[in-house]
Amino acid sequence: MRRVHPGQVTYDVIKIREHFPALAEGAAHFDGPGGSQVPDVVGEAVAATLCSAIANRGTVTAAERRAEDVVAEARLAAADLLGHRPDGIVFGRSMTQLTYDFSRALAKDWRPGDEVVVTRLDHDANIRPWVQAAEARGATVRWADFDPVTGELATEAVTGLLTDRTRLVAVTAASNLLGTRPDIPAIAARVHDAGALLYVDGVHLTPHEVVDVPALGADFYACSPYKFLGPHLGLAAAAPALLETLRPDKLAPATDVVPERFELGTLPYELLAGTTAAIDFLAGFVPGTGTRRERLVTSLSALAEHERTLLQRLDTGLAALKKVTRYGAPDRHRTPTVLFSVEGVPPRTVYVHLAHHRVNAPAGSFYALECARRLGLGDTGAVRAGIAPYTTTEEVDRLLTAVGSL
Repeated sequence: MRRVHPGQVTYDVIKIREHFPALAEGAAHFDGPGGSQVPDVVGEAVAATLCSAIANRGTVTAAERRAEDVVAEARLAAADLLGHRPDGIVFGRSMTQLTYDFSRALAKDWRPGDEVVVTRLDHDANIRPWVQAAEARGATVRWADFDPVTGELATEAVTGLLTDRTRLVAVTAASNLLGTRPDIPAIAARVHDAGALLYVDGVHLTPHEVVDVPALGADFYACSPYKFLGPHLGLAAAAPALLETLRPDKLAPATDVVPERFELGTLPYELLAGTTAAIDFLAGFVPGTGTRRERLVTSLSALAEHERTLLQRLDTGLAALKKVTRYGAPDRHRTPTVLFSVEGVPPRTVYVHLAHHRVNAPAGSFYALECARRLGLGDTGAVRAGIAPYTTTEEVDRLLTAVGSL
């Protein structure tokens, strides 16, 4: 199966799938929003780094220099992926861990009466760290709501809460539950006019679209390599000058240099090597030349077109099933993610039924607890199907057939 986007760049999903050993089991993986499958080149990079002579970072021995190179290459790769500066890339165990770390560092300057804005559309990793940090400092939390019918978070729902006491706004670039994509540049402009900072959860957007953090206007942009074909790791991007203003808690002997002052302990070199390999793999989705950033833009644009085609097929097929309810508005601009339920059938039962048909589409609230509750789904949630770079038309049809047989 080949798809061609308007620029006539070929996206060959069959060729891409050849690099994913996990697909040999035969399951159709619609569980990418929770963690994507990994191509062979990533596993090879992780193994090669683990098995190489490597040491704590330094410049004397070959092992030390190898560690330095792995870290430098990962920062460069992440910077290319996000359109950012490599000296503003911070690595951590996960996006959740990084967000907690930044919330504590930022909250040191908050005072009673200061305000923080969070949204009910977000994953809890971009809610609870800010709520808890605000509570610890006596700051006020203000909640931005979304429309439960359309799944849309209006810009005014966020900006209408801004005051001269707002210190930070936390918002997702794309909902991991509904795929909804708020207008981040518009929100950013208003947030900055109010003198506040914008922390953007880019975990669910980064695997599906070309990301340009400066163009988005995000002061902080956090994402997870294991969502875009890489290993389990987190990373965040912020301007080095902004990072210089923050004083995180750290060990006394640890460096005070940015961005290293935010990276606690020894970095997992093998996972950084795997992250670089994943980004290089993304850049090679379609043949091309130029810088890695230029190849990423070309390849991810082709991927987005491929995924939009499959999303339309999935939306249309689910709409034709009378017992199925979809959440959010299918005609809105969103990531290729669908949340749905089947009348009279508990979400977990649907999940198990699909698994019997070799379709992996789990059920739950997926840590977007506030969002699921606002949709009236409670903590149980619904079934989520996410399209990934390796998804095919046949797999979409297999999911539709399995749902239709309930």
